[in-house]
Amino acid sequence: MHTSNSYVSRVVCFALLASLAALPGCTVGPDYRGAPDVAGGAGHANTFVRAPATGITVAHTPSQWWTTLGDAQLSALIDAALAHNQDLKAAQARLRESRAQLQQQRAEALPTVSADADALRAREPDVSGLQTSQTSTNQTAPAGQSIRTSQGQGPLQLYTAGFDASWELDLFGGTRRAIEAASAQADAVDADLADTQVSLAAEVAQAYIGMRDQQQRLTLANQSAELQQQTLVLIQQRRARGVAGDADVERQTTQVENTRATLIPLDEQISESLDQLAVLTGQAPGALDRELSAPAPLPVMPATVPIDDPARMLQQRPDIRAAERRLAASNAQIGERTADLFPKVTMLGFVGSNAADPGHLTRRSSLTWLGVPYLQWNVFDFGRTRSSIRQAEANRDEADARYAQTVLAALQDANNALSRYGHQRESVARLQQIEASADRSATLMRLRYDAGASSLIDLLDTQRTQFSAQQNLVQGRADLLKDFVSLQKSLGLGWVPAR
Repeated sequence: MHTSNSYVSRVVCFALLASLAALPGCTVGPDYRGAPDVAGGAGHANTFVRAPATGITVAHTPSQWWTTLGDAQLSALIDAALAHNQDLKAAQARLRESRAQLQQQRAEALPTVSADADALRAREPDVSGLQTSQTSTNQTAPAGQSIRTSQGQGPLQLYTAGFDASWELDLFGGTRRAIEAASAQADAVDADLADTQVSLAAEVAQAYIGMRDQQQRLTLANQSAELQQQTLVLIQQRRARGVAGDADVERQTTQVENTRATLIPLDEQISESLDQLAVLTGQAPGALDRELSAPAPLPVMPATVPIDDPARMLQQRPDIRAAERRLAASNAQIGERTADLFPKVTMLGFVGSNAADPGHLTRRSSLTWLGVPYLQWNVFDFGRTRSSIRQAEANRDEADARYAQTVLAALQDANNALSRYGHQRESVARLQQIEASADRSATLMRLRYDAGASSLIDLLDTQRTQFSAQQNLVQGRADLLKDFVSLQKSLGLGWVPAR
């Protein structure tokens, strides 16, 4: 009868544990229903507000926009930066960390099982000294009674081996909400990595264009200084013949030295750009001097510059995706905190074997087991949990505001980039006309001066104008290319999915 009751008790206990484990429970806290529609009609328009004034067409743009510039060295530098840049490696490490945290959080929903084994060996104290008093004791003891000693008994031995298990049942969805928050946070860090790639590609392109611009202007300055030096020699020869005066020589000498003075800062800027490109590609300063020191033309602007519509831009910009994922994570954390208001049920269990001899551990009679449902409930916490919930709600509201600001800033960034690009393109067209006019004027003035129909002052003025026009045109084209790069960055282009 006792065996039957024990068996029934086991069956009831196991049935109770199984029913609790199978209980699906509920998930407390607000469900995430997506990011709010911040931009309204502006986020779903067919084109950007500033796009019509630029003449840019709406079409799909390639993520690797730098390939449209047709510069192999620029493409190689950006590829090297995406492979070896240290800031990018740090962002990749943060992504690995966030994914490991997600795996750890998922493991929290599973049972924890540990194995242990013990061997106990103890010896009882020696009581042989009591033998001297045994006789006297027996003499005074009642009839039929005697004192038993421990002589001849060996040490006590006990061996145990088994498994401990614990499992907190997710009855109210606190663990599920924690996994949801960790997953959203991992997605946000993934988007941060993509945002780092976007910024890195744009920074490399900006530095490369700036370096080529400086090299071009340095070449023009050297050519202008050489031409002015030749003019100075001619003036000195004319002074020797009495045709020109000392004032003419000094005036030309001043112009030559002024032009040569512009070479120093340009050379310094080139060195800084080379070092910047080396560091961006994960190399020491000076590593690219031999490869890039030779002057080369600026990249060629593509004939057409298509852009995506605002809706696609809002979907592909990594900073917007990161802000949206952090909003989702903060929303899930409200449910994680709310679950602390309710009881927590933890299943504790032990299965093992106890025996006085290690060879008997596998016997059925040595088997022991224990199953205990453990209930814990902070009935009175004096408002601690509710304060934690209010903090999570405030964090969610902050994340919501940050997401809205990120979307509005992205629209502003794209429209400003479009406006700058459109105006700079018009500026370059004007600079081309000015440079062509300055070239024609300088040619005509040289002919008049050689024929004696104009003064040296007139010739020097036209040369200064020509040199300035050439410099301005090169710089204007470089600024247009930089505005093109800024436009691609504002659209969120230049990233590849993380592996």
